[in-house]
Parts: sequence; structure tokens; C-alpha cells
Amino acid sequence: MTTLAPDPALRLVLGSASPRRLDLLAQVGIVPHAIRPPEIDETPRTAEAPLDYVRRIAREKLAAVDAGADEIVLCADTTVALGRRILGKPADEAEAGRMLSLLSGRRHRVITAVAVRRAGLIWEKAVTTAVLVKPLSSGEIAAYLATGDWRGKAGSYAIQGPFGALIPWINGSFTGVVGLPLKETLGLLTAAGFTGGLR
Repeated sequence: MTTLAPDPALRLVLGSASPRRLDLLAQVGIVPHAIRPPEIDETPRTAEAPLDYVRRIAREKLAAVDAGADEIVLCADTTVALGRRILGKPADEAEAGRMLSLLSGRRHRVITAVAVRRAGLIWEKAVTTAVLVKPLSSGEIAAYLATGDWRGKAGSYAIQGPFGALIPWINGSFTGVVGLPLKETLGLLTAAGFTGGLR
């Protein structure tokens, strides 16, 4: 991986509207100079594998964010994968309920791809975490849906919210499941010469 010399003058642009990613960066002392969420089509391609999908979307987000010469851009994408099936953000409560029923009592993968751009160079990393959901009763699913926490969440849940009580086991990156694997993200930013935050 190419590593550039540290540049304290670099300003970070977060290419995401996710408050969770903003909060995660704040945990390690990073406050973006600007937030510029890109508008792209996030529809999976026919037969596209989940890992290929998140990598592609992270790169497309990165390409859609304008940045100046003194700016470094950070984008990410997270998906929930059940086998080769991509579980994206549910359109409504009914779809969220179907997704939760699919996840009930099963292991799945949460994949987050991170991409960083400085000038013409790009640094990328994808992190996969295995997650087990306990067997869910219809009452548990209904109670969770009533919280509204499923809205805007890949796979219809957020591990850091009330659904976390229904997840007995994970193997991998907790922050990756939330939406931004911090260890790997800091490594990419460091390679690109960004000096902000904890190291």
C-alpha cells in the first residue's frame, strides 16, 4: 500500500450523511472539515456478490465527491449479507420484518468497505464481521419494529441500538458493523498522510 508523508494541512471531507460514521470518527478525535454526501444509485447489479457490491459503492461514492487540493475524502458503504443475498435498507416496515425473520437464529455477515482519496490516489479496505442473531419470536420482531430503529439501516437493524440485545455473538469489528471500522479507517487515513485523530 502506498504511504504518503504526513501533511498537517490536509482537511478531511466525509462523503456520508450517516450520523453513526460521524460519531465514530468523533470517538477517535476526528471532526471532518466538511460533510458532502454523494448522490449515487446504490442498486445492486444482477448476481453481484456482497463484497463486490460494497467495494463498488464505496468507490462510486468516492468518485462523486468533489474535493480541493488540500482535502482528503473518506467514504464507506455497509451491507448485510445472508449467503450471497444482499439485505439493504428496507423500504418499509413490512420489508424490515421480512429481513428480521430471515436473520432470526442465523449467522450473517456485515461487510463495510472504506475508501479514501487524496488527489489521484485511492486507498481501500473491506472488513467483514460475522454476526449471530438469536431466534426471534414474532413478539420480539414486532417490538423492535415499533421502535422505528430499523429505518435507514442495512439489514433492518443497528447493533448499537435496541437490536443489540438480540445479538449474542459477533466475530470481527464492532465498529465495522456500526458502519466504519475504526482501526482500518485510521490506517487508510494515515497512509494518505492525514494526521488528525488518535493514532
